[in-house]
Amino acid sequence: MKRDFLELSDFTAAEHAALFRRARELKEARRRGEVVSTLAGRTLLLLFEKHSTRTRLSFEAAIGQLGGSAVTLPMQDSQISRGESLADTGAVASRYVDAIMYRTFGDDRLRELARAATVPVINGLSDGGHPVQLLADLFTVEERLGSLGGKVVTWVGDGASNMALSWIEAARLFEFTLRISAPEGFRPIRGSGFELVADPREAVRGADVVTTDVWISMGQEKEAAARRKAFAGYCVDEALLSRAKPSAIVLHCLPAHRGEEISAGVIDGPRSAVLDEAENRMHVQKALLEALILRR
Repeated sequence: MKRDFLELSDFTAAEHAALFRRARELKEARRRGEVVSTLAGRTLLLLFEKHSTRTRLSFEAAIGQLGGSAVTLPMQDSQISRGESLADTGAVASRYVDAIMYRTFGDDRLRELARAATVPVINGLSDGGHPVQLLADLFTVEERLGSLGGKVVTWVGDGASNMALSWIEAARLFEFTLRISAPEGFRPIRGSGFELVADPREAVRGADVVTTDVWISMGQEKEAAARRKAFAGYCVDEALLSRAKPSAIVLHCLPAHRGEEISAGVIDGPRSAVLDEAENRMHVQKALLEALILRR
């Protein structure tokens, strides 16, 4: 029976731990120059409804380095753009490929494709979350700081964004403290798994990890001026970061707008783990592809 990865909770905490162990093995194997061919002869479809740099590069590199191949299909080049249903696309594509990564807007579209596909479907980003990015983020925290247990992670910025929602899901699974600092009107719906701290200076105090994302995501360009005004004071700059632990690291899923949600001095500074975080997308996705395609 096929298995999808549409949100973090599709895997248990133990299964995530196994993914991270395998990701470490695969990262070390690449460092040593070893060839790993566990997915030789396998094909991954990358279906894009939104623009992408890291998602496309990291998935294409991941399947390729494991001996497989990727077919990258922007939505505008597919028959979906001319009215073909997602259900038909998913059913037909399943006859050609071994897994599908879908980067889309609404989660209803993601789940429609997943229901029709008979091969694993991976959420490459949707309005409701960005679970593959969170895999990389959590792996990077473990790599830099050790166990996630007992750590304090502070999210600064849009608390209703897909990244913030995935951090909330992660906090429930991995049992770390998550603080969300966002202006009114951009806060998550009340729920479990996080603490809401309106003042970013208090939210960052004593944090082990400080993370943020752009204030204006794809599809929100018309709201740019209003968003910049709302998020004034929520920039992760040197003054804000000084309130975190001296050992704290900074994460950002990229692309970044230096001088808006994060300062150049922070994202390019010694406490930034952003480049490791970006690289780790590839390693954790290798482990994820193995788990889904080989049913490990």
